[in-house]
Amino acid sequence: MRIDLHTHSTASDGTDTPAELVANAAAAGLDVVALTDHDTVGGHKQAIDVLPEGLTLVTGAELSCRVDGVGMHMLAYLFDPADAELERARELVRDDRVPRAQEMVRKLRALDVPITWEQVARIAGDGSVGRPHVAAALVEIGVVPTVSDAFTPDWLGNGGRAYAEKHEFDPFEAVRLVKAAGGVTVFAHPAASKRGEVVPEATIAALAAAGLDGIEIDHMDHDEPARARLRGLARELELLPTGSSDYHGSRKTVALGEYTTDPEIYGEITRRATGAFPVPGAGGAGRRQGVSGGS
Repeated sequence: MRIDLHTHSTASDGTDTPAELVANAAAAGLDVVALTDHDTVGGHKQAIDVLPEGLTLVTGAELSCRVDGVGMHMLAYLFDPADAELERARELVRDDRVPRAQEMVRKLRALDVPITWEQVARIAGDGSVGRPHVAAALVEIGVVPTVSDAFTPDWLGNGGRAYAEKHEFDPFEAVRLVKAAGGVTVFAHPAASKRGEVVPEATIAALAAAGLDGIEIDHMDHDEPARARLRGLARELELLPTGSSDYHGSRKTVALGEYTTDPEIYGEITRRATGAFPVPGAGGAGRRQGVSGGS
């Protein structure tokens, strides 16, 4: 059983539409895929409407968080998308994405980078504009060779020369809200040091005590020593260890299913969830899908 619990579509900063993503996931031989766009559930309905037979969809989102000045991402799975408190909090984050991206463009232009807001908006299309679209623009004009190279202190990495802050979740509040909405939380790529400063282990321990369910370990931004350290931390804190591609389509080189989650861990995630349930293929027949056309 092949399970990828972290992917993005054009509903945020991926290049595959939700329909293309689930088709590509099936073609890649995945049995389960999670759609976790940034701070939005806007792609879920399209994905479910065309979900191939034999593929199960886990609904979710990747929540933008900040603690003690350090940015982090929280994967939230199988929460009730109609939960009013969590939706209001996600809306506050989404509303700040355009001003933040515009500020990054302004900072880049002050560094004599020939980027324009029109270029970034074109790349984002109908998606929720964000830092990866600015990074893609830097690739397009030849400033950096890849999107990942833009996520460094030289450019858009946390605290970088062109970095701009935005409204983000407090991660402890994110854990509380997701749990209240029946969902499960996993700290995404916690050791991705190339992106900037990372959250210290003491904070991860505090999050675990507050109800964090897991940490993403097998990820393209983690080398083997980092993975070994995180496996030890997961055992110590009794956190669920996951693995996933963080697939963004053509925007990143990682492939769907390049990193996966153990079926037993996936089973535990689904057992803990009460807000929504995995949706089996051919249009979906989940017990309490809770899927709407919302954002």
